[in-house]
Amino acid sequence: MILELLLVTVTFRPAAPTVGDPITLDFQEAVRLDASPSYEIVSQEGRRAVVRTFQPRPISLSGQAGNVRFRNLDIPVRSVIPPGDQLEPSALKKPLVVPAPRRPLMAIGIAGLACLMAWAIVLFLARAKEKVEALPPEMPAADRFRATVLSLIRNPRGQRWAALADATRRYLASLTPYLGADLTTSQLLPRIDREHSALVREILRRGDAEKFSPWGAPPGDFEAIATGALGLIPAPPQEMAA
Repeated sequence: MILELLLVTVTFRPAAPTVGDPITLDFQEAVRLDASPSYEIVSQEGRRAVVRTFQPRPISLSGQAGNVRFRNLDIPVRSVIPPGDQLEPSALKKPLVVPAPRRPLMAIGIAGLACLMAWAIVLFLARAKEKVEALPPEMPAADRFRATVLSLIRNPRGQRWAALADATRRYLASLTPYLGADLTTSQLLPRIDREHSALVREILRRGDAEKFSPWGAPPGDFEAIATGALGLIPAPPQEMAA
C-alpha cells in the first residue's frame, strides 16, 4: 500500500497489518523515524524501516525522510480477534492417547532372550570343558589327547564335535610350533600331512560348525571319527628281538 503525505511517499507491507506483524516501510529517501510509545522500531537502514505494534489501532509515524520532516503518517493496524468475540476460552479437548509402540518392546525381549541363550551356552561349554580337561596337567600330550577322546566317546552329551576339534588342535600344536593352536582352520589344514588331512579337516569343520553355525554340526558318526582321531598318535616304536 502507498501513502502520500505532502512531499513524502511511502509504501508499506503487509497491506492490512495485524497486531504484532512486522510492517516494512519503504521511503523514497533515507528515513529516520522518531521513537514513539505507540510502536516499536524493529530496524531502520537507508530508505527502509520496520516497525510493529501490539495495540489494535492505527499508529501515527513521524520522522524525517531526506530533508523533509513528516508526522501523522497513519498506518491502520487491526486486531486478530474477530469482531464480537466474547473472549471465552475454547472448550478443552481430551489429549490423544498414543498407543505404546510394540517394536521397541519386541526388540528388547528378543535381545534379552538372545543374551540368556548366550549365557546358557557359555555356561554349558565352560562346564563341559571342565569335565573334559579335568586331567593331570603333567600328563604327556599324547596320553592327554587319548584320554580326552575316550572321555568324549563315553559321554554323548554336550558339544562333542567342538570339544574334539579343540583337543585335536591342542595335540597337533604340542607336536610342533608349525601347527600352532592359534592358527585358523583354513591356515592349519594345508600344513597337515596327506595321510591325516582328510580326518583333521572333517573334525575341524564339524567343530567350527557346532561352535559358530546356528544349525550346529552336520550329522555324522562321532564314535568312528573320534576313534580315527586316535590314529594321529604315532605308534610306539617296537623293540627288535635279539
